[in-house]
Amino acid sequence: MSAPTNAPSTRADVCAAAIADAFSEDGEIFASPMGLLPTVGVRLAKLTSNPDLVISDGESVFLGGVPPLGGTDVVEGWIPFRKVFDVIAYGRRHVMMGATQVDRHGNQNISAIGPFAQPRRQLLGSRGAPGNTVGHRTSYWVPRHSDRVFVERVDVVSGVGPRRAREAGPAAARFNDIHRVVSNLGVFDLGGADDTMRLVSVHPGVAVDDVVAATGFSLEIPADVPTTREPSYEELVLIREVIDPKGLRFKEVPHDQHRD
Repeated sequence: MSAPTNAPSTRADVCAAAIADAFSEDGEIFASPMGLLPTVGVRLAKLTSNPDLVISDGESVFLGGVPPLGGTDVVEGWIPFRKVFDVIAYGRRHVMMGATQVDRHGNQNISAIGPFAQPRRQLLGSRGAPGNTVGHRTSYWVPRHSDRVFVERVDVVSGVGPRRAREAGPAAARFNDIHRVVSNLGVFDLGGADDTMRLVSVHPGVAVDDVVAATGFSLEIPADVPTTREPSYEELVLIREVIDPKGLRFKEVPHDQHRD
């Protein structure tokens, strides 16, 4: 079950607000969240900072409102999977994907682990990641931050970071926009030297040293790293009573990840 509205923010609540902030300035654009917390965060943004966001059920329809996770709502339009590619081609989309691996240059892997010629483990496959990262804004969500996910070099490049996009030429680089990486420890962007990953904020109860210890490459760390903002009372009401009253978000970021 979800936490009482008057209870302190949980780590999952903070992550939801950080994800909402990643979509807050997008305007009227198709928001495509992959995973529980991204869905909560996008719906929170729709209800607060960016009411112009267009959201879907993740399968085949655009929604006319913001239902709770697992709920139903008025259908506003039809968006079968093949139609998503039309949206990608026009760039009017911001997707937040998962990442089995992500490296300091913003390359993402959801395809396989191990040597390319003979990987040890097969994953989802690259799926839409290459097209997403060269076609429109892309962010990543990592629910379990560790040096096995944040690696020096990904085993397979599924999603393309800015440096590799530039090397591929103008067609790949023109619309490449890796916007944010949100994990259960903090928020990151690619504002470091040579478009490398930079620590933007640490979540309440997390120290910079905790993030460094859990990251398998050298992060750019500003002199003063702020704490990720906690959701407002209004946002907590929306998260806990409207968007996710069943507390499904704790499947990705459990209750035992305390804020202090």
